[in-house]
Amino acid sequence: MNDIIQYFESIPSSHRALILAGGIAMFWLIESAVPFVKFGYNKWQHAGINIFFTFTTIVINFCLAVVLVGTAQWTVDNHFGLLHWLPSMNVWLFALVGLLLLDLIGAYLPHYVEHKTKFLWRFHLIHHTDTWIDTTSGNRHHPGESVIRFVFTTLGVLIVGSPMWMVFLYQTLSVIATQFTHANIALPKQLDKVMSYVLVSPDMHKVHHHYVLPYTDSNYGNIFSIWDRLFGTFQALDREKIVYGVDTHMKAEEHNDLRNLLLIPFQKKRLPKTDA
Repeated sequence: MNDIIQYFESIPSSHRALILAGGIAMFWLIESAVPFVKFGYNKWQHAGINIFFTFTTIVINFCLAVVLVGTAQWTVDNHFGLLHWLPSMNVWLFALVGLLLLDLIGAYLPHYVEHKTKFLWRFHLIHHTDTWIDTTSGNRHHPGESVIRFVFTTLGVLIVGSPMWMVFLYQTLSVIATQFTHANIALPKQLDKVMSYVLVSPDMHKVHHHYVLPYTDSNYGNIFSIWDRLFGTFQALDREKIVYGVDTHMKAEEHNDLRNLLLIPFQKKRLPKTDA
């Protein structure tokens, strides 16, 4: 574990970029060879839109990184946060507890709040408009949402008291998990079900992308599935019944046009979700 800590304490930006690009490339090849759903879409054009949003997220996080690093260092220097107030534990348990708490406060909580707050939903909606969920969809976030999520991530680091190596480790695992759960692939059903008791599985997350309530407002988990099960937000739906998108934006000109996607948070019509 000490080797892992040392690596993530000073992980080069080039390595983080390689993990992001390599993950997308790997899952892109797998889903191209054995797609779960054979979409009738222009895969390159669709990827172009989603990669644009990936790029804006990277730029925003890079520009604000000094805030995140400073917050993590402050918690360590001042012994502030849940990890510093808990009884002493071995390094493996320390890492696991930290990752679980970061997943709860920095990922599950903001995702839940975005769905329940009309103003924040306007920005998160862009992620849900995608009717062709593949590995590039995982990073389809409006620049405004990237800022919102960064604020929650920083708040999570402050409350948890995470050292920076743990933040980098969590973000790395999060990138891989997001690419995996959005990829247009399917695991054997029983394997997927067993996995979903601990980790977010592809079937579990794709239910979240079903186009109507109550499924859209479920399965908020990022890496760990236990928070959805603990807080009663877990939903299951046969994979064959899932229809991607959101019921207010099912037309191509609404969900497959970059200009419109950027403007959606500022449009007043057709934003509320409707029940099934």
